[in-house]
Amino acid sequence: MFKKILIAEDKDHESNGVVKSLEESLENTKLDYAQYCDEAFLKFKKALQINEPFDLIISDLSFIDNPHEQRLYTGEDLITAVKELQPDLKTIIFSIEDRAYRVKQLCKDLDLNGYVWKSTNALKDLKKAIREVKDGNFFISPQLSHALRTKETFEVTSYDVFILKQLAEGLDQKEISEALKSQQIKPASISSVEKRLKLLKENFNANNPTQLVAITKDFGLI
Repeated sequence: MFKKILIAEDKDHESNGVVKSLEESLENTKLDYAQYCDEAFLKFKKALQINEPFDLIISDLSFIDNPHEQRLYTGEDLITAVKELQPDLKTIIFSIEDRAYRVKQLCKDLDLNGYVWKSTNALKDLKKAIREVKDGNFFISPQLSHALRTKETFEVTSYDVFILKQLAEGLDQKEISEALKSQQIKPASISSVEKRLKLLKENFNANNPTQLVAITKDFGLI
């Protein structure tokens, strides 16, 4: 099992049922806690400096506002920062975020070892995730596994997101073309917009623009 785990979550660990349960099940593991990302990063750096690094970081994505100015605000910021100093660090996200596109994006961009959804099975999944990650496996809560089974061959770009947002605002293809031109985004021709929307509808199995907007909202794209 891991020797040292750092848990970054804004709940007070003294009253956190998840933490208490982990303490009971991980008797030979040293657990440390932080309520803010900057606090977690400082603990992480100190552990490196004294040659007692953490083996695993478990982090939420969102945190309550800190009255003091922060450098790192989200779990995404935290994991990006710690991996710059310790690239082989194991990381697990523990969050209520369940939008398929967002989950897939986080797993890919942060090179996560696990993603646990805060649901009714959160505690059970988190314990399993720790075991699986320790054994060198990737873990994702079963309810979110579909997020990683979406069509990998199709890459949704910022260009697509811009078009979809304009579509959601009720703009037609000509108006979207004008919006692209005003933002100096290329390609901006009406035919380019038409082709991309057709490809998006095919990828998301949408029959019309309204359905495309609804589906991509569910995916967390817009």
